[in-house]
Amino acid sequence: MSYSRPVAPGTACTTPARAWTVRRKSAHTPPPLPLLRRYEVMWLDQDAQIQELARMGPAAPLFHDAFTAFARGSLVPTEEGPVAVEDLLPGMMIRTSDGLQPLMWKGGISVRPGSDADRVLPSRLYRITADRFGLGRPMPDLVLGPGARIVDRSPGLRAAFGTPTALVPIASHSDGTSVIEMTPIAPVQMFHLGFRGHRLFTVNGVEVESCHPGQIETVRHNPELLSLFLSLFPHVRSSSDFGRLALPRLTPDEFEELQAA
Repeated sequence: MSYSRPVAPGTACTTPARAWTVRRKSAHTPPPLPLLRRYEVMWLDQDAQIQELARMGPAAPLFHDAFTAFARGSLVPTEEGPVAVEDLLPGMMIRTSDGLQPLMWKGGISVRPGSDADRVLPSRLYRITADRFGLGRPMPDLVLGPGARIVDRSPGLRAAFGTPTALVPIASHSDGTSVIEMTPIAPVQMFHLGFRGHRLFTVNGVEVESCHPGQIETVRHNPELLSLFLSLFPHVRSSSDFGRLALPRLTPDEFEELQAA
């Protein structure tokens, strides 16, 4: 806003009055706070005791994908037979491609449609119809989340990537017919499972992977965020304790190129 400088009464003004401006200080706008989700964890400690914790963490892809692989009701083969994922406890022996392995960690979140976190990072679910990948794969229908990858044995894998098998995000298989993308209309419990090292096992007969954050390069430049992420995995001491990947992972673009070849 501009004003003319006032002139005293009876005084001649020999020069034009100069305009002067009131400069308003702009209010400091703090950076927006990250949206949070509640992450729940169970793990087996060094004394073979089951421990639990619940912690708020950012609704960021790294965190989200580590907890959203298998929907409630997914059946996991154990030493005693199939058990629903929500009923698994750390210490139970799970049938994997490497034989029976003790479950070391189970993480879970509740996906709530319409929440602030879900609007920023929507949770898409994927229903795989029975026998989609072969007889009994899956059986019955299986619902996976965005954090799930399945084992793929496409014929062109070896020629394109030098491996006969690879891990592919379930979203890359979405076709609207036998792998159907869904948006939940009610809260859904989602889970992921962790072992000593990266393991392959089946859920409803479909081969999947255990939880592994990969190289987590997205947070290496942020020690505080990396520390918060690792605090959700008390059964490991550092990111290297997740071990090497059991199979190479394909990106969605790489899988699309493979299918187009």
